[in-house]
Amino acid sequence: MKHWRLSWGQQWLVIGMIVILSCLSFAGAAWAGLNDDRYDGNMFALYAGNGSLVPPRITLAQSLRQEKPALLMFYVDDSSDCKQFSSVISQLQAPYGRAASFVPIMADSIRVKDHYEPTEPGYYFTGSVPQTVVLDEAGTVRLNETGYVNYETIDDVMREVFGLLPRSESVELRRRPVNELNTELVGS
Repeated sequence: MKHWRLSWGQQWLVIGMIVILSCLSFAGAAWAGLNDDRYDGNMFALYAGNGSLVPPRITLAQSLRQEKPALLMFYVDDSSDCKQFSSVISQLQAPYGRAASFVPIMADSIRVKDHYEPTEPGYYFTGSVPQTVVLDEAGTVRLNETGYVNYETIDDVMREVFGLLPRSESVELRRRPVNELNTELVGS
């Protein structure tokens, strides 16, 4: 009977492979997705296809000083509700992005204080995400909703803010799927 023996280098190679395979088998899945509450990066870039929303180009205070309507969206990147809602905000930016200020605000970034001014995001934040607030050019709250708000609801408020025709009197837009996460609005 012939005995075989591993050389010193081969022994270390086998031990190294065993250690690596053991570590890989104990590592949990680090995959995040649209329907889970795991952090996997900027949700606007990943799930809405729009990385230009974050960081916001303008602050709430600047928008109010310019008397420009603002859409605030309070969110956290590791919330499935926020991930799913991010595409609605992205779709709204197409028709209203030049005329209104889009100010996505990471809820965790709001400093806790006893009192906030109307120029501070904390003044409007209710403590739940996603939260959408639409302010007109005078700074009056026209919409303040928590949770998933459909495109049409926010669009109706934005139409009122800008004095546009109601949806029933204008060109009907319908949703067309772009991919499994996003849709776009196109004329009939």
